[in-house]
Amino acid sequence: MNRGSGRDATPERGAGDTTAGRIPLAVVVVDRAGLVSHWSSGARRLFGVRREDAVGHPAADLLPVSGALPDDPHETVAEPVPDAYTSYAGPGPDLDVSLGRHTGYATAGRARLCPPRQTPDGERIDVLWWAYPLVGPDPARLLVLAADATRLGEERGDRGDGGAAERIAPGFARHTELPAFEELERRLPEILPNMGPGLSARIVSQVLELGYPVLEFSQSARVPVTPYWGVPRRRGRTRAGTAVSRERAAAAVVPAGAERDLEYAAVRERLEFLNEVSSRIGSSLDLDATIREVTSAAVPRFADFAGTHLRAAVLAGEDFPDGPPDATTVMFRVWVEHNDEPGRWDDTVPVGEAFAFPEHTPFYQCMVTGEPVLIPRVTEELSHRIAGEFEKRDLRPLITGRSLLIVPLKARNVVLGFTVLMRRPDRPQFDDMDRTTGAELAARAGLVLDNARMYTYQENVADTLQDSMLPRVAPRMAGCDIATRYLPGTRLGRIGGDWFDTVKLPGSRTALVVGDVMGHGLNSAAMMGQLRTAVQTMATMETPPVQLLRNLDDLARRLGDSYLATCLYAVYDPIRGELTLANAGHIPPVLVRAEDGRSELIDLPTGAPIGVGGVPFEAARVKVAPGDRLVLCTDGLVEVRGSDIGEGLAALCESAAHPAASMDDACDTIIRALNTRGGRKDDVALLMARLNGIPDDHVAAWRLDADPREVARARRLVRERLLEWGLPQAVETAELLVSEVVTNAVRHAETDGVGLRVVRTDALLFEVTDDEPTLPALLTTGPHDEAGRGLRVVSRLAREWGASATGHRKTVWFEQALTEGH
Repeated sequence: MNRGSGRDATPERGAGDTTAGRIPLAVVVVDRAGLVSHWSSGARRLFGVRREDAVGHPAADLLPVSGALPDDPHETVAEPVPDAYTSYAGPGPDLDVSLGRHTGYATAGRARLCPPRQTPDGERIDVLWWAYPLVGPDPARLLVLAADATRLGEERGDRGDGGAAERIAPGFARHTELPAFEELERRLPEILPNMGPGLSARIVSQVLELGYPVLEFSQSARVPVTPYWGVPRRRGRTRAGTAVSRERAAAAVVPAGAERDLEYAAVRERLEFLNEVSSRIGSSLDLDATIREVTSAAVPRFADFAGTHLRAAVLAGEDFPDGPPDATTVMFRVWVEHNDEPGRWDDTVPVGEAFAFPEHTPFYQCMVTGEPVLIPRVTEELSHRIAGEFEKRDLRPLITGRSLLIVPLKARNVVLGFTVLMRRPDRPQFDDMDRTTGAELAARAGLVLDNARMYTYQENVADTLQDSMLPRVAPRMAGCDIATRYLPGTRLGRIGGDWFDTVKLPGSRTALVVGDVMGHGLNSAAMMGQLRTAVQTMATMETPPVQLLRNLDDLARRLGDSYLATCLYAVYDPIRGELTLANAGHIPPVLVRAEDGRSELIDLPTGAPIGVGGVPFEAARVKVAPGDRLVLCTDGLVEVRGSDIGEGLAALCESAAHPAASMDDACDTIIRALNTRGGRKDDVALLMARLNGIPDDHVAAWRLDADPREVARARRLVRERLLEWGLPQAVETAELLVSEVVTNAVRHAETDGVGLRVVRTDALLFEVTDDEPTLPALLTTGPHDEAGRGLRVVSRLAREWGASATGHRKTVWFEQALTEGH
């Protein structure tokens, strides 16, 4: 076709192309008031009306809209094209249906233009038209395309083996007359639902070359021009209601003999629809997103309403549902999509509602049998019967007269839920072919939903495992406050090997630990759990930091050569105001000084990662003051791919130094400062400790001889100190417990005597030390046993108690809770 002619068509055929020709296409845009807002030059040539005489005028006065035969032979007549692909008996809708806003779906038809809008030779013009509703904030509401059907027959050579309607597809030109082309180009497959992405892209590329609207037709490709579904039934009905044969009804669209082509085109169209839907759903493994995609895929092309219901186990991301559903199975309405007026369904079928479907309903039938349920038209009687099964809601106004199709969502022969599909009375009813299409759509949707369910289930398992391995750290320890944060990784399979921990040690000390098992997944998490347990065990046994890391290294190598981890272990002594730290390949901690707010990285011997073997570890001691803060974290917080880790450590020091009202606020400040940097994929563990220390006047220590008479002295010393601290309510219990523990120590002490220390924090901590390394055991005593009762009394009355051995000495300790107000 020459760029300037607008009337001549030149058939052309490219490699792999079956294009037979192109003819001009009229483009008209109608606004929400029914007025023409755009009138192309093709519309001027086809309808004989100038643009200035069309824009701003009612579209109904300019376009063929009537389906009745004219009394005046000079009137414009619209001969509606019965829908060749619908299952209902009546003719297809006229253009006035779309112009009058009586339908929200695409329509098509045929009109014969008579004088005064006629061809120069006075002959009538046979026009094919398509009307596509537009959605969005733009005032444009309807896109009308029209073409000269007579010209189409001429361009095709009038082969007589079928009309034009079943073999053409509108295309758009990149032309100044067509508004917002970029948006229309992007939405072309949506606006023209019978046109697949491949075909639309080819037409658009040709249109860009030609420069104006065209109508492309093919001698081999059957491209339906209307979005309706189904094939003609055995009998049809004219507009006046007269029954006609199937052949005559089909002939209103195409000449006799083309029905087989039409059936083939209808089947092909459904397959294209299913393929398009399959490519759109399942784009995410997120269960909520998948539910929305599955429900929205059917509206408006296949149905006017779609509501998806899922079993509770599926929605919760639990294991596969056990057994078939029954009358007690709770279903959740998870999403609703429709093209009715907004809010119409909200009160009657709210999203999120959970209930069991009554037995005598088609919904229950689909759910139990796992087969589609088709009701071509919901009669008033059926509507009343269905509505009667549901309490406190009237479904009749919403379902009466509609066509209903309920399809099961299944995976591995188990019903996960179902989707309710409905069409308004002005659309063709669902038929057997629709049942097949809907069942196939539901089958594909069921697989996608099951994939999302399994992913959600695996995510929940991984998260549960991760959470179970992370400790529940107490916010207050002896002489320090603790705050922690854990952020899972952003990678697929977010579970990782980062961990933190705090361990209560004898002498009011606290062990602070942070570690990172290299890698991700369940193996790393399992390795992390083993190392964390080992650290806890060795810490409670008062293993020195260097020896603890060495033992951990030996354990990792015994577990396998592929296991590597970093670990930073610190012991805080609040009485001495001292930190003892040892590092195994971990990033250094940050110390924020309370005196001037200055932050610094603690210079430590780095050491090799756990699992390397053969590398010695070293410890360092650092003096700290009350109010200093220690920050430990894993490299996921400071290391970003493509950036130097030194930048991340500098940012960590800077953010840690910011004043904060609380420890939680201080952690959040660090997370906000460093987590906003792009590229973080690793998980993050963060532990912060405010080192408050314990004042000297809150600690009392004495040496006792290995003499039974010292037990009374111990009781007196404790009583005096508690009264001095203003704790008279604690005296009686403290005297009893101290008496029992000191008695055992005096009995087993050898030469160095017994040490007794009392520390006041948020509780009273009592420590009794002797030179007998054998740890005491809690024994079962009989009614006549005189020994073995002391530790049972301690276990009963103390908040906590324990024992540890270091070298040739042991310490038995217990905590006594303070009453409120102390």
